[in-house]
Amino acid sequence: MRVAALARVAAVALPAVQVAPVATALPALRRRLLPGLHGLGAPDRVALTFDDGPDPESTPHFLDVLAAHRVRATFFVLGAMLRRCPDLGRRLVADGHEVALHGWAHDNLLLRGPAATVRDLTRGYDLVTDVTGRPPRFLRPPYGVLTGATLLAARRLRLRPVLWSCWGRDWTASATGDTVRRRVLAGLHGGGTVLLHDSSCAAEPGAWRAALGALPGLLAECRRRGWHVGPLATHGLAAR
Repeated sequence: MRVAALARVAAVALPAVQVAPVATALPALRRRLLPGLHGLGAPDRVALTFDDGPDPESTPHFLDVLAAHRVRATFFVLGAMLRRCPDLGRRLVADGHEVALHGWAHDNLLLRGPAATVRDLTRGYDLVTDVTGRPPRFLRPPYGVLTGATLLAARRLRLRPVLWSCWGRDWTASATGDTVRRRVLAGLHGGGTVLLHDSSCAAEPGAWRAALGALPGLLAECRRRGWHVGPLATHGLAAR
């Protein structure tokens, strides 16, 4: 009933309402006008986030590094990936990490249509809640593309959309641990949100190794600069 009602509302939304939020994909625009969506929080903190898992090939390696450094992070999971390995989703919670929603599959929601968007996000939300025992608090749509239907579903599910303030382009074939670390640090300031990927399911095969290689040096540099690295829940996000 909930999905059907939301889908009917979304299906009749004006095209402009559906497309207008896509403008928030522009970092300069959201940094100035929507700092919370940009991931800006307390200046002595850095939020560490990962997209596209959980992936049994790669995610455990990230969890091992984070455990060694005693750092917690936010993992934006895909419903389709979580369905394949629910035990790994439960390990995320057991290790003290935050599980958030990245969607059902890695589809550009602008191309999915309002009804399919609402259905997919609701399906992913319900799965995360069932597997982890905790409803997700945050949403990051694939490619950072927000639509009117995405915002409608997020409001109904009480999800807060959060994108990122810097990334490492760790999904490319040319990425290395060094290039990812340098790119993240070049754009990172206190209060920022870092985007990395713990899976290559939507990227160049094996690209996750570049993010993994960058992680120890990135954490060490954040400590050197006096920044506490943690999940979005403790980031002190700017007002909505």
